[in-house]
Amino acid sequence: MMDPGPDGYRSRISTPVLSIRGLRKSYKDVVAVAGLDIDAFRCECLGVLGPNGAGKTTVIEICEGLTKPDSGTVRILGMEWTGNAHQLRHHIGVQLQDTHFSEKLTVQETLRLFRSFYRQGPPVLDLIGMVQLEEKCRVRVGALSGGQKQRLAIACALAGDPEILFLDEPTAGLDPQARRQLWDLVERLKEEGVTIILTTHYMDEAERLCDRVAIMDHGRIIALGTPHELIASMGVEHMIEFALGDGSDQVDCISLGGLDGVVSVEFENSRYRMSVSELHRSVPALLAELSRQRIQLTELRTRSATLEDVFVSLTGRNLRDD
Repeated sequence: MMDPGPDGYRSRISTPVLSIRGLRKSYKDVVAVAGLDIDAFRCECLGVLGPNGAGKTTVIEICEGLTKPDSGTVRILGMEWTGNAHQLRHHIGVQLQDTHFSEKLTVQETLRLFRSFYRQGPPVLDLIGMVQLEEKCRVRVGALSGGQKQRLAIACALAGDPEILFLDEPTAGLDPQARRQLWDLVERLKEEGVTIILTTHYMDEAERLCDRVAIMDHGRIIALGTPHELIASMGVEHMIEFALGDGSDQVDCISLGGLDGVVSVEFENSRYRMSVSELHRSVPALLAELSRQRIQLTELRTRSATLEDVFVSLTGRNLRDD
């Protein structure tokens, strides 16, 4: 395991373990990936974020050797899939967005099958312990919950002791408790030195797990950096959200934009959202302005800026609009 570097995560080796250059892929009239360049380094969790249809899964499937690109190159540990497929499969682990197992096999039987595909890897019982499925060891897969099946899928991806682990929307559709359990597992894997490529459209998930994030939209990377760097790039630290009482007149966004510390103002679905640089100045100024206009609030919230706000500032729409 490598020591943490000065930038807050483990020191990188000079050569990336995953290198993508000029990647393009189209389906009929849809451009899924439009000239993508990115690197991932050893012991890093790299998040590939964006809405449904942004091209995240297509990029991951190309990296996993499941889909051929129209053009461009993908190098994993210095190797391309052409001519090196058998060797590469022993160095990567893959958790697909939708995994189907034989429901009549038990958890232990399923993992024994996947473990047989690799030259080396952890014992089956160790894999079961890694994903906290000990109590389900002899339970048939068909009787597992959605979260338990996701953990089983990750255990199968770890069966060959991979250097690089691809996780495609690992918590999609899971309840909050199951999401947190999978987050804990990913964090343990990072501590053990596994390089993780994670796709998600949950920005809170990316902020917690990822060392760097690449935000995708319409097949392109529109922003790349640490979560802190991307949020800081907006020039705002806080958001103010509020709604007005029934019968109240709308507030002029131009007048709100002129308040102390306010960077931008948006009005959507009967709610106002203000990006502000100095919360302690903007909140009193807002309350004073609403009082002057004799407008009553029904709701007022303040929060720190997030990666979702970064996406809105870059695209002009919410992450889940699609």
